[in-house]
Amino acid sequence: MKKHYQTALMLLKVTLGTALFSLGFDLFLTPHELNAGGLSGLAQILVTLLGFGSVGLFTAIINLPLFIFGYKWIGKKFFWGSLFGMAMLSLTLELFALLPVPQTDPLLSTVYGGCACGLGLGLVFVAGGSTGGSDIIVRLLQRKWQHIPIGTINFLFDATVAALTGIVFHDMTRALYTGIAVFLSGKVIDMVVYSFDYSRVAIIITDSYEQIADRILEKLERGVTYLEGEGAYSRQEKKVILTAVKKHQMAELKKLVSEIDPNAFVIVQEAHQVLGDGFSHYSKESL
Repeated sequence: MKKHYQTALMLLKVTLGTALFSLGFDLFLTPHELNAGGLSGLAQILVTLLGFGSVGLFTAIINLPLFIFGYKWIGKKFFWGSLFGMAMLSLTLELFALLPVPQTDPLLSTVYGGCACGLGLGLVFVAGGSTGGSDIIVRLLQRKWQHIPIGTINFLFDATVAALTGIVFHDMTRALYTGIAVFLSGKVIDMVVYSFDYSRVAIIITDSYEQIADRILEKLERGVTYLEGEGAYSRQEKKVILTAVKKHQMAELKKLVSEIDPNAFVIVQEAHQVLGDGFSHYSKESL
């Protein structure tokens, strides 16, 4: 039952993500002839340079080995999720192309189109799938360079295609607008993908460390680690509390600390990922 629920949730996220991408693409980018980068943009360049074939043909030719590599290196779930994502993207692009196009300024279209596309792709990536094409390349590259956010890799690939488009078609204005769109898309992708795992790390310096540690363990059900510290002025040894909590628990943590020791020194930092008991666990499929 749980497995069926997770599969249904993944398909729902991919469907919603492809719909958002298609809305941004059809309503904002396409009317102003903006290239969205990716394999379709690369296929356009190949057709122009080689003088034969079509965008669909070259996209299919490039996609075939990518799906094979995706299945081999990223896994079965990603493979089927990508097939579903590619099918849903094709469907939603065709459906939303029938909607009336709003009359907007090119720059506003670039901003809103880029953000909508990034939000859509981010949801698809979070679900563990892709829309095929360049998304598979991005996921494969992210597996190799895991220290680089996936949105940044997506931006670098699409920006390269946009720059090549401007050179080949001798239209730098379109290329520059596209550059803005793919930059915003990459930033929104990172925001969506990594914001779901935001936590807080707190360092607490107090003389009432035992009471506070006990309350954190009991009330917040979070682990506590003692660090050895020494006051530079007083030369007194101190126990320093280190704890990681979920974002929504931060207000409660500050409240319980202030109730026990109003003079406690608390340092709070954002943590994009916390791995371990009570948080997420490492997986080779992690973004």
